[in-house]
Parts: sequence; structure tokens; C-alpha cells
Amino acid sequence: MEYNTLISYLLIAPLLGGIFLLFIDKSKEHLIRYAGLAVSLLAFIISLIIFFYFNYNNSDFQFQHKFAWIEKLNIFYFVGIDGLSLLLVMLTTFITPLTLISSWGSIKTRVKEFTFFMLMLEVGMLGVFVSLDLFLFYIFWEAMLIPMYFIIGIWGGKERIYASIKFFIYTFSGSLLMLVAIIWLAVQASQPLGYFTTNLIELYSIGPLVEETIQNWMFLAFALSFAIKVPLFPLHTWLPDAHVQAPTAGSVILAGVLLKMGTYGLLRFCLPLFPQATLTLAPYISVLAVIGIIYGALVAMVQKDMKKLVAYSSVAHLGFVVLGIFALTHESIQGAVIQMINHGLSTGALFLLVGFIYERTHTREIAEYGGIAKLVPVYSFMLMFASLSSIGLPGLNGFVGEFLILLGTFKSPVLDNWWFAVFAASGVIFAAVYLLWMYQRVVFGEVKNQKLTTLTDMNAREIFIMIPIIIFIVWIGIYPSTFLNISDKSTAKVIEQVLPSEKVTLK
Repeated sequence: MEYNTLISYLLIAPLLGGIFLLFIDKSKEHLIRYAGLAVSLLAFIISLIIFFYFNYNNSDFQFQHKFAWIEKLNIFYFVGIDGLSLLLVMLTTFITPLTLISSWGSIKTRVKEFTFFMLMLEVGMLGVFVSLDLFLFYIFWEAMLIPMYFIIGIWGGKERIYASIKFFIYTFSGSLLMLVAIIWLAVQASQPLGYFTTNLIELYSIGPLVEETIQNWMFLAFALSFAIKVPLFPLHTWLPDAHVQAPTAGSVILAGVLLKMGTYGLLRFCLPLFPQATLTLAPYISVLAVIGIIYGALVAMVQKDMKKLVAYSSVAHLGFVVLGIFALTHESIQGAVIQMINHGLSTGALFLLVGFIYERTHTREIAEYGGIAKLVPVYSFMLMFASLSSIGLPGLNGFVGEFLILLGTFKSPVLDNWWFAVFAASGVIFAAVYLLWMYQRVVFGEVKNQKLTTLTDMNAREIFIMIPIIIFIVWIGIYPSTFLNISDKSTAKVIEQVLPSEKVTLK
């Protein structure tokens, strides 16, 4: 196909664009901002072209581009996408330009460096979602840490150094075990194939042949790295610190895209490469997911800082995604995939809104607010809309993902216990409690803090950022088939790789 190089262009655009920015005089901040935005919009346009030429009736990897990289080790530059990765690629290229626009009011120092790191972060995230060679995947997975480390460490809050180092050490530690497992798997593959390979498609046929005990260890090595990134309870402690200290744009990217790299890794690598280990360990991981759903919600309830509340809500929401993945039904995995997108939109919107109000008041303490509905009606409406989306109100995007996950979990032949669904459903109730409680305290009542009397409503730039997110929140809520159809065949293929005897009905 003549469009095979499109994914490489998608990676090259922000890479070269970021390098180009380094040659612009740092005093020309407006030029730097617009150039960075233009590059991120170019990446979005390329992803749209891929979207329109993507055949969602085909479960195979499409737009494959491959050439030898380290020939002696049989390592290739090998990229391609299926329905699972396409949705996350679209989310990445959609969120990045919006975060760059949002930073125009909050990032006022070292604008060139900030824009450069944001574009490099986009390259790393996209590379993770499109890599079909495990070595290439690992390079992108680790490379993504560097720009995020600097974004938190330079433009973050008072404890930014502590948060950035904690984020780096947590993620890097898990990744080293994954590297060991990649080498181990490639060596195992050399026995039946006769050569060392890190080609993911070739390894799909080899992984299930690995002895079950070795499978379990490899699965755990991969899963630990992904669980830290999700983050899955009890590996979540880096997340609140990173979110609270990161600048608004960093928090949006962290919640919107980076956390999905963990759940994507579980779907793309752990399940199909180690099916026997998946079946053995699924109930245990599901228990951790349910604990994360309830724990994240309960801790969110007692937060005094709006940003920390939204951060802990991510622990709960991503617990839903992990539960959906390991329930191993068509409905639950479809729900998990769409919930990854939903969380990126809803939580991204909440972090943006918290950032907008923080720029005006320089406080995120819930107790400092109250009665702002009369002062900032547009902001109050946007905050209510994003909160209801995150809660899972029917008609908005969050409901679709949670419903499919709970339905699939209830039917799961692997978990085979309806208590998983019952306890997970309690997380929906708790979400309504902590988000509506926050909204009531911030928006309603009388204005007690006199500093708020001069508060101004959202400006045109901020409204412009929120409108596209709101459109997709409603679109997914009302007509989710647009997005579910894209991942349908790929989801079915994952289940067949884990449960080859299962007959998966495709709709």
C-alpha cells in the first residue's frame, strides 16, 4: 500500500519540528508557540489521514513500515497499527495541540524548551503505540520518561524535584525488568525459529509455546512495568505527587495519554504473548483492580486539593480499565478500550479546568472557593459537564465504558464470580460522591473569600480548548459505535489469542 510510510511521517513530524524549534531565538516566544502548535496540528492531520484510510474490518496490523535497524541481532524498525492502537494514536494527536494552547497562559518562562519537550513527549507516546518490534517499543517507552521528567522538574510546583525523581525512578525500575523479559523471550524464540528476534508478530506465535512457569515470570516482568504506569494499586503512589506538581499541560498529558500506555501494554503484550499466565493470574490482578477502584475513590473523597482529588480519581478509573482487560470478554475489553479514551477526555478536561481557575486564584484548596457560579457561569457549566462525564452519566462518554466493563465482568468465564462486578460498581457511586461534593463546595453557596470577587470567567482561548473535548464526550456518549467499530476486530483477535477455543461474535 502506498500509505505504508504514513506512520513514520507521524513520528518524524513532531521529532523534526521539535529540533527545528531549537534554532529559533528564545526571545521570539509567540513564533515558538505558534510553530509548536503548527507541528502538533500537522501530526493530528497525518493521524486523520491514517484514520480515514484504516480498514476496521481487518484485524491485522495495517500501515506496516519495516526496515533493518540492527541487522546482526535481527532487530528492525517496524511500525504498524490496528484498531486498538489507532484510537490511542488519535487521542494523543488530539490532546497534544490542546495542551500546547492551554500552556500559553501558564508557561511564561523557557517557552522554547517547554514546547520542545512537549513535542518530544508526543514522539515517545506515539512510538509506544505503533511499535511492532519489542526493542523499538522499549526505546520509545524509556525515551518518553525524559521529557516528562523535565516538564515536571522545571515547570512544576514547589516540590517538583521530588515528584519528578519519584516518577522517573518508579517507571524506570519496572522497565528494567521488562527489558530482561524481552531478551529472555527473544532467546526463547531462537529455539523454534532458529534466530534471535524481537519482532512482535513472530513472537505472538512463540510466546504460548514457552513453558508455563517461564511464562508466568515473563508475564510478571512485563506486567509490573505496565502496572506502575497504569498505575495499579499498590503501585500508584507516584501519581498524586506527579499530578499535583506538574504544570497543567503536564497533568493533562499524564492523565490523558501516559497512563494509557500501561493498559495498552497489558493488552498488546501480556495477554497475547503469555495466554496461559494471563488465565492463571487474571483473578489476582482483577482483585487489585477492584481494590484500586474503591481505594482511589475513598481517598479522593477526603482530598482538600482539587488537583489531588482528580489525580486519585484516575487510580479508580484506570482500575476499571484493568478489570475490563482481565475479565477477558468481548464486552469488557471493548469497554476497557473505549474507557481509555473516555478517561483521557474527561480527566483531561477536569485538569484543564482546575488549571484555568488556578491561574486566576493561585490556589487549588477546595475550602478557598464557594459561590463562584454567579461570578463565572461558563466555567461552572464546563466543570459540571466534565464532572458528570467522569461520573458516567448516561448520555455522556463515561457511561458507555463503565457499562460494557461491568457487563463483561459479570459474564466473565475467567473470573467466574459476580462479586467482581458488584464491588466495581460501587466505584461508580463513590465517583458521584467525591466529584459532586467537590462541585458543591467550589461552585455553590455564598462567596466567603473576598479575593474571589474579582474572578473573571473563561476567555475565548479557554472555551476554544474545551469545545472539541465536549463534542467528543457527547459523541461517544450518544453514538459510541463510531469508535467501538474501530477496535472490534482487534479486540476479538486478542481474546482468540488468549482463549483460542472461544467463539467470539463480531458485530
